[in-house]
Amino acid sequence: MGIKGNISRTNFPLLPNTIANLYKDRWEIELFFKWIKQHLRIKSFYGTSENAVKTQIWVAISVYVLVAIIKKKLDLTESLYTILQIFSINLFNKVFINQVLNKNKNLNQNYCPDNQLFLFNF
Repeated sequence: MGIKGNISRTNFPLLPNTIANLYKDRWEIELFFKWIKQHLRIKSFYGTSENAVKTQIWVAISVYVLVAIIKKKLDLTESLYTILQIFSINLFNKVFINQVLNKNKNLNQNYCPDNQLFLFNF
């Protein structure tokens, strides 16, 4: 008898429901990583340690959530991907978010609301 002859289905230690749940959990993990690849645009990891990978994923998720909050607060119709593209092009420009997203084209450059914080004072 070959190898297959020695294995019987009744000797398998796990129940069918347990195996089904394991495959379901594995599928959810696969979907999570697919979502990461599609939405967070992580092309490569800058570090190889577990901490470096986790840090980069957390930063990417944080940016995604912040952009989603901006989209909701400013009631934008553009997709999150489009907003991220606009931000990536204007990353180092000193421009208000409303101007970058064309929400308020008439906003004066010298406009300073009371709660606006400045990173650099020029």
